[in-house]
Amino acid sequence: MERGGAEKAAEMEWPAYLNEYEKLVIRMNNPRVVIDNAVCPTATLVKVDSARKHGILLEAVQVLTDLNLSVKKAYISSDGRWFMDVFHVTDQFGRKLADDSVISYIEQSLDTEDHGLRRSCAEEGLATLELTGADRPGLLSEVFAVLADLGCGVVEAKVWTHNGRMACLVSVKDERSGSPTDADARRIHHIESRLRHVLKCDHGVCGARTAVSSMAVAHTDRRLHQMMFADRDYDRTSPSPPSVSVQNWVERGYSVVTVQCRDRPKLLFDIVCTLTDMEYVVFHGTIDTDGDLAHQEFYVRHKDGSPVSSEAERQRVIQCLQAAIERRSSEGVRLELRIEDKPGLLSEVTRTFRENSLLVTRAEVSTKGDMASNVFYVTDAAGRPADPKAIDAVRLRIGPDCLTVKEELRPQFRRKAAAADDDQGGGGVGIGLFYLGNLFRRNLYNLGLIKSCS
Repeated sequence: MERGGAEKAAEMEWPAYLNEYEKLVIRMNNPRVVIDNAVCPTATLVKVDSARKHGILLEAVQVLTDLNLSVKKAYISSDGRWFMDVFHVTDQFGRKLADDSVISYIEQSLDTEDHGLRRSCAEEGLATLELTGADRPGLLSEVFAVLADLGCGVVEAKVWTHNGRMACLVSVKDERSGSPTDADARRIHHIESRLRHVLKCDHGVCGARTAVSSMAVAHTDRRLHQMMFADRDYDRTSPSPPSVSVQNWVERGYSVVTVQCRDRPKLLFDIVCTLTDMEYVVFHGTIDTDGDLAHQEFYVRHKDGSPVSSEAERQRVIQCLQAAIERRSSEGVRLELRIEDKPGLLSEVTRTFRENSLLVTRAEVSTKGDMASNVFYVTDAAGRPADPKAIDAVRLRIGPDCLTVKEELRPQFRRKAAAADDDQGGGGVGIGLFYLGNLFRRNLYNLGLIKSCS
């Protein structure tokens, strides 16, 4: 099954006031999307052709990521003015896409200018709180306790921690009336003041930051990356960082960014998001997976057309990409809570974690109707694997039928990639440049523009 292209062109009805030139401009600026289930036996191919603009690759990846689709292979190619991508995608169970509604959503999302925008919290009468500060045991419990005390009902929240820092996005409404929390400027100031006091860094390393906005957050994960980047969580290197290298291909004016690490959901989004927000443009790239090992290679330039120009810049790109990969790779036990929502629920749950010496390293909170569906990743207070007895005590307190243990995350990164680099010598530089020699032919082959890549 192949959809898109001529079929969509035939369906399109142009307004009578458009002349042929205006129609051509619209065709050139709107992406052409083809979804093909026939070519590959194990994955659905999503092909995107578009006029190049900064961030277009991220927009395409974001749409696929928001549907919880896995990208096991991808080929990215650009001639500087035109952008062509092929993504090999599967659903979360490793199967080809069979749901027509999902396929239609991908086509419609990539065919419009509003790529992957989430629903607006502002339109629902919600205020969005942005919180960053030094992480510590019990911090999340204190944040939710303050919100409960101020009568703020938490509708959605996402929390990331990395390198001793915490970033949190919380969408709230008035618990009693359900009216917008941002309607009262004095109350907003009071909320910010209370939260800033909770987040205040005792060690003076980096101050806490709070913001309250009624504006829509276009994409929460991207915003969390931006918040942690602004908080400079990448300044500290973890003991076992993922393998990232940056080398210049002087003859062609590209910087070659190579990433090898354990594969996981949303890995491609995290890398492309970081490169985009650091104002690098991806011109060519390949994404491949071998078992649970991901290999991603990108040929980039800065927005001004220059490659990475100094050792300091090279190290900064490496550190920022390593941090982006690690932020979503928190270790710990995954606990899923599904329970009837009530005022102060999150304050009660996170207080129970704190009382049993459990540290929340990552969390996702959502409510639909009267039900709360929350996910927490927890370790002990020192970041080590949580004591099963503590987990049992928490489940007994909250309700064993409501709070379930889903999985214990393995160590963030295997040293397989680093060992491979060591075996080949030179940190993989030679491989990257040799691989580069065949990149364009391989991309043209996978894009269907030539019959052989040999």
